[in-house]
Amino acid sequence: MAEIIGVVERLWRYPVKSTGGERLSEVLVDERGLAGDRLYAVRDGEGKFGSGKNTRRFRRMDGLLRLGSRLGHRLDGPELLDPLGRPVADPNAFLRAYLQRDDVELAREDAISHFDQLPVSLLTTATLDWVREAVPSALVDERRFRPNIVLRTPPGTPPFVEDEWFGEEGQFTSGARLTFVRASERCAMTGTAQPGLPHAPEILRTIAKAHGNRLDALATVTVAGPLRVGDRLRLG
Repeated sequence: MAEIIGVVERLWRYPVKSTGGERLSEVLVDERGLAGDRLYAVRDGEGKFGSGKNTRRFRRMDGLLRLGSRLGHRLDGPELLDPLGRPVADPNAFLRAYLQRDDVELAREDAISHFDQLPVSLLTTATLDWVREAVPSALVDERRFRPNIVLRTPPGTPPFVEDEWFGEEGQFTSGARLTFVRASERCAMTGTAQPGLPHAPEILRTIAKAHGNRLDALATVTVAGPLRVGDRLRLG
């Protein structure tokens, strides 16, 4: 019989890449991930997307994490929120003034993926609690790690238990299924300040030393379906 490894405690979606997300009670999961997740990004004149780092696809744009975004039940366009949580009437005009760049715009994903790695990130409470204990000087919150799913694990579950699931399939009681592949490689965004959370670079240093800079379980979607807070996750 498949083993129950946890219960979905919180769901997060990030409609605009690298901005704060929205908590959900339920969401549809398809092959791309949670519906609407990272569906939009801030794109510059060279076609690079705003991020916390510079790569071939991404350009570092400091300040995005202080903004918020939400879709609600709409997938036709996100609502961008300023650092005080207020809706922005004209996202493109606001972003150009806020970032002091005249070449940026809010763009919907097309041929180039907005995801850094794989479409779904799951983080257990066992691992999150370990980080809190390991870095008592910092304010540790799941928002620093930007998971889609926070999974409540049973008492006594070891930290980084996610590593044991790689190559396995997990089934949620609502019907969606994921295949766990690997962990995220963490970057400076982990310690970047955001509303309610001050700058804390010691978090990244601790994860790097203790676990090779890796944290969470990244997954692909093997069976589409709904996902709800309270769903049980079975492995195997």
